[in-house]
Amino acid sequence: MASNAGMTTLVPRLGKARAVPVPASAYIRSVAFFVLAAVALFAAAGTVAIVTYWVYFAIFAAVFLASFRWLDPDLVRERMRPGGKKPPLALRLFSGVLFVHWVIAGLDHGRFHWSDSVPIGLQWTALIAVAAGYAFCFWAMRVNRFFSSIVRIQNDRGQIVITTGPYVFIRHPGYLAGIVIVVASGLALDSWIAAAILVVSILPFFLYRSATEDSVLLAELPGYRDYAERVRWRLLPGIW
Repeated sequence: MASNAGMTTLVPRLGKARAVPVPASAYIRSVAFFVLAAVALFAAAGTVAIVTYWVYFAIFAAVFLASFRWLDPDLVRERMRPGGKKPPLALRLFSGVLFVHWVIAGLDHGRFHWSDSVPIGLQWTALIAVAAGYAFCFWAMRVNRFFSSIVRIQNDRGQIVITTGPYVFIRHPGYLAGIVIVVASGLALDSWIAAAILVVSILPFFLYRSATEDSVLLAELPGYRDYAERVRWRLLPGIW
């Protein structure tokens, strides 16, 4: 799914710094999401004896741990409650589609074998792609503490244009990472149907939102238009 390392961020208070940790509720929600995802996949499959599934969730667990260990806590809060509000319906639907694809993948590969004919080499390639997608997204969040989960200009957080890290090459590395994960996830779980569900339902959303966000940033974020003139490509250098 940014900048400063560590579990706390520092804010001025009477000339001194005060640590502001990530709320315990954020950890609880993240752990609950991870556990429910694993239960959905393995319960649907009817077995835990699937090596690629364990590798898939090892990648997933590493993402959660790295996010809480090395991302700016203020960004973690922003991503979980953008603008201090509950996530919008679109994000909740996004999570719902993820769960559907996990359940379908488990049923497909573990029980009914509707379309579990993804070659094993392609499964492992897809697992590598999922890991690479998450790593690329994590890099973007490390350098961009304004990597919100919704499209908004974060005047309340002092948003500025980020021009380092992957933003040197493309304007929306997070969406590119998301597209890679979406395309690879169902294949990594050995289900053509699960792969199709994500591609059909989420890929258009990512493409639409990257274009929408770019338009908002061009119109409202000071300095972004100059940055866009230097970095021409939104998602793929030389293509778009």
